[in-house]
Amino acid sequence: MFIDPALLDPRTTLARPDLAEQALEGCVAANAYRATTAMHGVVAVADIHIGEDAGSERIDQLLFGEAFDVLDRAGGRVWGRARRDGLVGWIDAEALSDGAPLPTHRIATVSADLPFNALVVADNDDTADHLMPIGTFEADPVSVAEQMLGVPHAQGARSSRATDCSGLVQQALYACGLAGPRYADQQAALGEGVARDQARRGDLVVWPRAAGDQAWTGHSALMLDARRVIHATGHHRAVVIEDLTEAEARYQADGFDAPVFRRIAA
Repeated sequence: MFIDPALLDPRTTLARPDLAEQALEGCVAANAYRATTAMHGVVAVADIHIGEDAGSERIDQLLFGEAFDVLDRAGGRVWGRARRDGLVGWIDAEALSDGAPLPTHRIATVSADLPFNALVVADNDDTADHLMPIGTFEADPVSVAEQMLGVPHAQGARSSRATDCSGLVQQALYACGLAGPRYADQQAALGEGVARDQARRGDLVVWPRAAGDQAWTGHSALMLDARRVIHATGHHRAVVIEDLTEAEARYQADGFDAPVFRRIAA
C-alpha cells in the first residue's frame, strides 16, 4: 500500500528518490529498492551526519555495539539507519564492522572505557561494576542524568562524553528501559501531559521550536524536583541543574514555544 510521503518522518525513513530499503517497496516511490546490510559500531562513539560530507551537520551518534543498517556506500562513507534510535544518516565506514551481534550487557557507568549505554558481548557470569545485563534497568531517569553532571554540551552528540539536550534525556530513558526517541519534538509526544504546577521529579520538559536551518526541534530537560531541571544546555556548555524559572525565561527570550510537561510511566 502506497504511503503518502507527508506522513513519513524523513529523519527515520530510509528512503530517497533514487533508493529505498526493500521493506518500503510498494509503500514509497523510489527508482530502486535494496535490502539493508547489518553492521555495528566498533569505535567508542561515531558521528552520524545529515549529508554524505563529513562536514555536514551532525545529527546523531552511534555508540559501541549499536547496530547500523547500511543501504548505500560512497567514498568511505555509508548511508543507513541507526537501529537503536532510528535516525537515518551518513557515517564513516571505518567505524563499523559486519554483522549485528546480540549484546549481553550494556555499560552502566560513566567512568568506564566505553561510553554509558554502549552495548557489549560479555560472559554472562561477568559481575564487573561497569556492566549491567541486557533487560536489567535503572529505576530513576533523573538519577541516571545526575551521573552525567558536568558532561560537555555538544550539538548532535548523545553520549556520556558529550551530549545535547535530547541526547541526555534519551540516554537516561534508555537506561530505565523506556522509549527514547532522538529529537525534542518526538520526546514531547511521550507519556501523558501534566500541568506545570503538577510537574514533579522525573517528568519531561520540552520547549518546542520549529526546525529551521538546523535539525534540532526544541530543548528537552528532566524535572529534578518541583522547581529545578537537569539538562544539557549550550548556555552553560554542560549538563547542569538549573531553576526551572531561569530556564523558562531564557528559552522564552530565545523564541522557543511555551514548555510542554510530560509524565512518562515506567
